[in-house]
This record gives sequence, C-alpha cells and structure tokens, in this order.
Amino acid sequence: MVVHGYKGVTFQNWARTYGCCPEMYYQPRSVEEVREVLALARQQNKRVKVVGGGHSPSDIACTDGFMIHMGKMNRVLQVDTEKKQVTVEAGILLADLHPQLDKHGLALSNMGAVSDVTAAGVLGSATHNTGIKHGIMATQVVAMTLLAADGTLLECSESNNAEVFQAARVHLGCLGVILTVTLQCVPRFHLQETSFPSTLREVLDNLDSHLNKSEYFRFLWFPHTENVSIIYQDHTTKPPMSSASWFWDYAVGFYLLEFLLWISTFLPGLVQWINHFFFWLLFSRRREHSQLSHKVFTYECRFKQHVQDWAIPREKTKEALLALKATLEANPKMVAHFPVEVRFTQGDDILLSPCFQRDSCYMNIIMYRPYGKDVPRLDYWLAYETIMKRVGGRPHWAKAHNCTRKDFEKMYPGFSKFCAIREKLDPSGMFLNAYLEKVFY
Repeated sequence: MVVHGYKGVTFQNWARTYGCCPEMYYQPRSVEEVREVLALARQQNKRVKVVGGGHSPSDIACTDGFMIHMGKMNRVLQVDTEKKQVTVEAGILLADLHPQLDKHGLALSNMGAVSDVTAAGVLGSATHNTGIKHGIMATQVVAMTLLAADGTLLECSESNNAEVFQAARVHLGCLGVILTVTLQCVPRFHLQETSFPSTLREVLDNLDSHLNKSEYFRFLWFPHTENVSIIYQDHTTKPPMSSASWFWDYAVGFYLLEFLLWISTFLPGLVQWINHFFFWLLFSRRREHSQLSHKVFTYECRFKQHVQDWAIPREKTKEALLALKATLEANPKMVAHFPVEVRFTQGDDILLSPCFQRDSCYMNIIMYRPYGKDVPRLDYWLAYETIMKRVGGRPHWAKAHNCTRKDFEKMYPGFSKFCAIREKLDPSGMFLNAYLEKVFY
C-alpha cells in the first residue's frame, strides 16, 4: 500500500489569520495509510500535524513538515441505540454527524457554536459551550483509539489505558493521531431559545439566579455600554418555531455591521456608537425560537475575526468583567467590538481541560476583520490577558494567546503528568510544531 501525498499545498485557517506550506500534504483513507505516513516521517525525521476543519483561530495545526488532513476518514462506524453511544472516525464533521444521529433519535447533549469542525478537533482543543451541568465537549467521550508515533494502536477508555485517556480527551494534537471516537449521546431533543435585553449590573448582581433558571445560559455584553443580551436555551416540547423577520434582521444587520466596522478602521471612535446602535437594532427586543438542539446550538460565523477565550474560576466572573469594563473606560482610545460572550461550564478531570478541577466561566472577546482587513487590537488583547491571568484564567487551546510553559505549569495541576504521557508516546517530538513548542518548552 502506498499513500499519496501532495506538494505545494497551502493551508490557511478559517479566519485566515494563520497559514503554512507543509512539505507534504496527505489525505489518508485508512488506519494503514496513516501508519504509512508516520513510518515515512520516522524514516525522514519529519514532523507531523493533523488538521480537521481548520477552524481554530490560532496556529495550533500549522507545520512545515507533513500535514495529515483527516477529511476522508469521516464515517459513522457504529450506533448503539441502547447505550445511546456513537463511534465515528476522527475526521467526521459535526455538521455531517448531526443528521446521522437524527435518524437514530439521538443528539449530542451539548456542543460549541460551529459544526464545520471534526470530532477529534473539537475534543483536542477543549471546545465548549455553556451550562453549569455540562462539561466541555470532551467530557462526552467514552472511548477513543489513537495511533502513537511508533505506529502502536492504543484503545483508550476509563478502563483501558486510563492515564492516556485522561490526557487524550484534550490532546492538542501532540499525543498521536486520533482515529476513532466514541461519544455518549442523549435522546434527540428540541431547544427553545429566548433572548431579552438587560444590563451588565443586573446580570452580575443576579448571576446565580440566571444560572439556575436556564440549562444553557449565556449572555453577551456590549463593550463601551451597559447593555447585555441574556440568552436562555432550554428543552422544549414545542414544535419548531422561527421568525423569518428575526433571521432577516440578523442577515441584513450583520452585512451593515461589517460595512460600519470597515469605516471604523479609519475612524476608531465610531466603534462605541456602533456597539450602541447594534444593540438597539438587533438585541433590544425579546425574541424566541425553537428547533432541533444542534440547530440552536450552532450559528453562522458571518465574517473573519480575531478571538480570545479564557476560562476563569466561576466565582471570578463579576470581578473580571468589571475590571475589563473599567480598563476600557480608563483608556478611551482602546476600542472593543461586541460582543464579549460569557458562558459557564462544569469542572472535569481531564488533564489539560481549562475546566480541570473547577467550575468555570468562559469570557470570549472578538475583534472582527471587516472585508478581511486587520484591526488594531493588541492593546485590548494585552489588557484582557492581564486581567485573565490575575483572576486565575486558562486560555482556550484553539485560540491565540501569549502563554508559555511557565504559565501552564502554574495554571494546570496535571501539567507535568500530561508532559510525561506525551514524552512517552512521542519521545522524538514528531507531533510538535511552533505553537506546541511554546507550550512544552
């Protein structure tokens, strides 16, 4: 068997903020073809990176060595309706998995905002959504198979290679090539989403009440204002219901937003007015709609952006948001696009999960790139990161950040254990790249 690779391929992530030109680009169709690529990499002393949907707004998947794209290993292998579990190949997109689960009356209990991502990718980068009774997506994994650097196939679960399993559910692409994943599902369900306006003071003063009122609660704060949009998502038996005018408002609104933000690159003072205007235009009225869960969880990312997203101890939510607000008020030339998205996640025991051993609040900031144009953001980025570190934050692995090994040693009680597992599975550093060298060296 000979696996064919390609030269001259350029990889860019979805946001077009990072890219690379791998020496060879592979699209294997089987375990044996993946094993062949790893054997060739060992012979030629090449590094290997695996890429899925390419949605991560960082350089975590970039390499100048061998790149393996898993898009042709995308099958549903088994559906166990009794256990409500599904086993899939690692390269399947969630967008393709949802209709397969629908057919069997199953669904993922929680998921992130994007479905054009692979099963292995969302787990490896600790993708999350919101809900104090829900963990990150990796907590839904009950088993996985992994091909180590030496070609050894490992089957991992809580009862089989348990230490590797504890690490590999958030694997960062550095432990081996994830081949299959078994996910714990739930019966298919519908969600009703209700959004309504509020203020930052109200939501922070009544945070526990909001958290307990809705299974999937989150809120959006509009920087340079007091405005907040509260979003409740909860199980419903109501039939699917959507408002054509609601979707029309959003579609037209975001095209207008991109144009106005492009103008603001020449007149930065407009950003504060834009944030006020779009809250009034799109978020100042109560809205409701209901649909199948995955159709409510996901939404379309309409244009490119720079993103940061840190997990902080849940009890630090108010302190951190008020500190960010105060920083913006004290520095009127520092502009911040809306929204700051605030979500909440249950703690877990996965070694490099940002929610390891603590219930967490994720605080996501965005700077859009209207028509692909870069915007000044570094002052805002640094101020945000300074606050996040001060309150004990940990950065989202898929997002850009400036942390190094010294930071991660302080942030993660299980960091040294993960490093020992990584060095055992990949002693030569085959699966490292520039991003991961900052993490581990």
